Amino acid sequence: MKKKLKAAGENERACWPWSVLYVINCNILFYLSGFSLALCHFGWASELVCYFTNWSQYRPDVGKYMPENVDPHLCTHLIYAFSIINSTNELITSESNDETLYKSFNGLKEKYELLEAYEAENAATGRPRLMLTALVAAQKGTIDAGYEIAEIAKYLDFINVMTYDFHGSWENVTGHNSPLYLGSGYTGENIYNTDFAMKYWRDEGAPVEKLRMGFATYGRTFRLSSLSGPSGAGASANGSGSAGKYTREAGFWSYYEVCTFLQGTSVKWIEDQKFPYATKGYEWVGFDNKESFETKVNYLKEEKFGGAFVWALDLDDFTGQFCDQGKYPLIGHLSTLLNRGTSHILIKGIIVTEGEKNHALVNQNYDMNRL
Repeated sequence: MKKKLKAAGENERACWPWSVLYVINCNILFYLSGFSLALCHFGWASELVCYFTNWSQYRPDVGKYMPENVDPHLCTHLIYAFSIINSTNELITSESNDETLYKSFNGLKEKYELLEAYEAENAATGRPRLMLTALVAAQKGTIDAGYEIAEIAKYLDFINVMTYDFHGSWENVTGHNSPLYLGSGYTGENIYNTDFAMKYWRDEGAPVEKLRMGFATYGRTFRLSSLSGPSGAGASANGSGSAGKYTREAGFWSYYEVCTFLQGTSVKWIEDQKFPYATKGYEWVGFDNKESFETKVNYLKEEKFGGAFVWALDLDDFTGQFCDQGKYPLIGHLSTLLNRGTSHILIKGIIVTEGEKNHALVNQNYDMNRL
């Protein structure tokens, strides 16, 4: 699949968010504009955006995740990650079977009975109303170097702040992937936590109703340096924990792999940062569970942020085989906590540039709330 894009500067007003973000980051930005499901929910208080990853199809056995595994009733929007914008501004696939997956993903709208509504809007307007959204950094240094927040916020329908990966096995002490607050024992700057990141985006000019807070359905692991010292956040560590059986990445476990690890050990709680962790031998994992999600949703509502997003669908216990909590225990609980009702679906696509996928990602989504 290949489609030519306008170069930056052509139709400047329509392309402004892309061209300005590209200039201020100087090198490459990573854009999403595409296969996204906008889900129309009736009676919901906050939006819940969920990401589908096209590389999760390669996981072995029950870890394999495909479009047919998606339960779109959990979320108000679904986003397919990733396709690519190449160096000549053409849209190309990132996986050899993306076109097949796109069709399956797109087929969800028929399965969940919004095809007639979609066709009616399309006939009336000539084309669907597109939403422009962004998946953006939560680290202050990247934010300061990469975004004119007040300006881009004018053009974006909502902004997904990646409030995770604050800590990981690249550090020499343990730390939670997505802490809500700064820990009392942490001696660094108060910038590597969800509370700081969300308020920084707000205070720099992003309207609170446009901000979506990130919720991670995975944990980051470490290998403790010693069994005799402290084992909480800030404990001495020497690299990553072992790779998960299904995700197969050192230092990273899906929630369902965390559940397997928890058999034979106990969950501990860091009160000032509001997160759980567990240890077994030299292995240490910080993760989120229903309790930490509830604390974060209470915070989100108190601060009046516009909603949440989840990275990612395939990392929750989507089969219900591992955690003894039913299918999608974390995302399902999050959906309930956000006080949302039933959903219907419409679909559009997704794209990113070649290279890394860890900076700003810009999305175009159909807005089903305009039907």
